[in-house]
Amino acid sequence: VRDIASEVANILSIDKSEQETLLPSGANTILYSRTQWAITYLKKAGLLQSIQRGVQSITKEGKEFLEKYPTGFRVNQLKQIPIFINFYQSIRSKEISVSTILPEENAILSPDELLAETYITLRRNLAAEVLERVRAMSPSAFERLVVELLVRMGYGGSFKDAGRTTRLTNDEGIDGVIKEDKLGLDSIYLQAKRWKEGNVGRPEIQKFVGALAGQGAKKGVFITTSTFTKEAREYKPMNDTKIVLLDGEELADLMIDNNLGVSVHYSYEIKRMDNDYFEEI
Repeated sequence: VRDIASEVANILSIDKSEQETLLPSGANTILYSRTQWAITYLKKAGLLQSIQRGVQSITKEGKEFLEKYPTGFRVNQLKQIPIFINFYQSIRSKEISVSTILPEENAILSPDELLAETYITLRRNLAAEVLERVRAMSPSAFERLVVELLVRMGYGGSFKDAGRTTRLTNDEGIDGVIKEDKLGLDSIYLQAKRWKEGNVGRPEIQKFVGALAGQGAKKGVFITTSTFTKEAREYKPMNDTKIVLLDGEELADLMIDNNLGVSVHYSYEIKRMDNDYFEEI
C-alpha cells in the first residue's frame, strides 16, 4: 500500500507536507488511508486482486474498466458493477447516519477519516457543553475544580494531600496551591478566573506574577473560562518565573482527557487484519 500511495503522490504531484499529513488518530497518513480504501473498493469490484501478501495485481476486468475510463473514475462508476453494489450496500446499511453532524463535502473522506471527523465533532460539542457548565459554577467551586483537574493530571497525588484552595484575606490573588509532585518538593500556585465574558489581559498576568513573587514562588498556572489577549500570551516575566496560561477551550479539553465532569457514553474497538496469524497457519 505504501508503494502504491507513493506512486499516487508522484502522479498527482502531491507535495511532501500533504503526503505526511496524519489522520486525527495519528495512526496513519491521510494519503495511506485513502489509498488503502481505494484498493479495498477496487478489489471488491473485481478490478484488483491480491496475488500474495501486500501485492496487488490488476485483473482482466480491471484492464477493461480502465479502457472504458482512461482518465479516471469515481465510486458512482464502480456502482455499475453488480458485485461492488452488493458490497457497497452492505457497508452503507451498517453505517451510523452522520448527515446531521458532518457537511456534505465530507462524503469524499475515507471511512477512517469519517470516523475521526465524527469523533472530533462530537468532542467539540461536548467541550462546549462542559465549558458552559463550568462558567455557571460558583467561584469557589471553580477553584476546587481547577485543583482537582491538576491532581488528575498527576500533580501531587490525592486531592486531600496534594492541593488546597486559598480564600484568605492575605492570599494576594493566589486561588490555589498544589504540590508539583507527590513528595511536595515544589509547589505550583494557581489563579482561576471564572469569566463568562471579556478576555484576560496582560495586566492580570502581571498581577499574578507579582503575587507569585510575594509568595517566593517561581511556578504558576493561570486558568480562565474566557480567553487571553495576544499581549497576555506574549508576556514573559523578567525573572525565572514560569507561567502557563490555560483558556476555556483548553480547560474543557483537559477535563475531557482526564474524565473530570464527563463519563464514557459508549466506545468502539477498531480492529484490523492480523496477517502474521494467517501466515503461521
